[in-house]
Amino acid sequence: MRVLVVGGGGREHTICWKLSKSASVEKIYCAPGNPGIRKLAEIVDVPVTDIVKLRDFAIEKSIDLTIAGPELPLTLGINDCFSEKGMKVFGPSKAAAQLEGSKVFAKEFMKEMNIPSAEFETFEKLDEAINYTEKTRYPLVIKADGLAAGKGVLVTSSKLEAQDFLKSVMSDKVFGDSGSRVIIEDCLIGEETSIIAISDGDDILVLTPSQDHKRAYDNDEGPNTGGMGAYSPVSIVKRNIVDEIRKKALVPVVEGMKKRGHPFVGVIYAGMMLTADGPYVLEYNVRFGDPETQVVLPLIEGDFGEICMSAVNGSVSSAKIKPAEKSALCVVMASGGYPGSFEKGKIIEGIDEAEEIDNVIVFHAGTGLKNGKLVNSGGRVLGVTAVDVNLSMAHDKAYKAVEKIKWDGVHFRKDIGKRDLERKI
Repeated sequence: MRVLVVGGGGREHTICWKLSKSASVEKIYCAPGNPGIRKLAEIVDVPVTDIVKLRDFAIEKSIDLTIAGPELPLTLGINDCFSEKGMKVFGPSKAAAQLEGSKVFAKEFMKEMNIPSAEFETFEKLDEAINYTEKTRYPLVIKADGLAAGKGVLVTSSKLEAQDFLKSVMSDKVFGDSGSRVIIEDCLIGEETSIIAISDGDDILVLTPSQDHKRAYDNDEGPNTGGMGAYSPVSIVKRNIVDEIRKKALVPVVEGMKKRGHPFVGVIYAGMMLTADGPYVLEYNVRFGDPETQVVLPLIEGDFGEICMSAVNGSVSSAKIKPAEKSALCVVMASGGYPGSFEKGKIIEGIDEAEEIDNVIVFHAGTGLKNGKLVNSGGRVLGVTAVDVNLSMAHDKAYKAVEKIKWDGVHFRKDIGKRDLERKI
């Protein structure tokens, strides 16, 4: 089949890499792609937001399947746009994509479907939100309603910090219209895990659990980011916990969306908190996580192209995935200053040497070319992923590879997977 991947980050590089190993896939296109993806796919110079132009390209090239990587084209309605012309998209409709596009929608949906989640209040006026922070209990979580690239969330025990964040979101509009509404919710205590499932609108296929590291610095300190690294599988997420999450957090999404007349086809990503009272949903995404994709897809055995097509064709139950027999760990190498301001255009060296290490893949996220040289062009620049027989060996291999890659100002966490490694001592 001929596949178009929409996006140009580390997640899309991983998707293209996995598709390149699929016997069912004969040609891969990627829009807009990046220098790493260029080695695997034909690059198409169309932004992810121009869904009509993407559709016209797909028709022109007789694309059999389009895989929407990031959330933005999904919330803009790429599925609906393509479907009008009979083109197949792996990703939910615009209506179903509200599960990620609006946190207010998601919380109300969870309440309707009795999905375990934190108690919450919604605010459209800054003064009402400020007043609420004066009387509520701490710690609390504040979330901008719309898309904010993983940065529109604050977890705090400080009233002053909470109020400053509310002012920046609702008054200063640091996230634009995404901050027109906010949610303030109880802070759940426990350990997080990411569960990614593939849905065909009726059935779901659950992939190997992973754990993301959101904070910018070691020991989970600093501001939230889009993700500084991940590993899979997660030792504490046993089969019984996965089954419980499937029953309480994934199946209700499929059933609820179908009941609303919007069958969910594509990826359901459930960010979960494993509390003393059981697993609770922190958030839903409607696409593969980033950097979770970089550790989950390398562990899948089988034809990834066929798995995605089976979901679109309503037959995901026919796609069998064996439990992961190995472990994968990804270290995100970021630009200095991320998630704040950072300098671009720094020459990157050492990727070829890193990839000489067995079972190491360097996924490009924020890279570009300047005078023929590879440079950083974004906050999260590379995802250095290693696969090995256990997490300890994958960890050591990934960091060995990281040591070979350099550019001015590079920043990365040195404790990815540490919590799980210490559990096994």
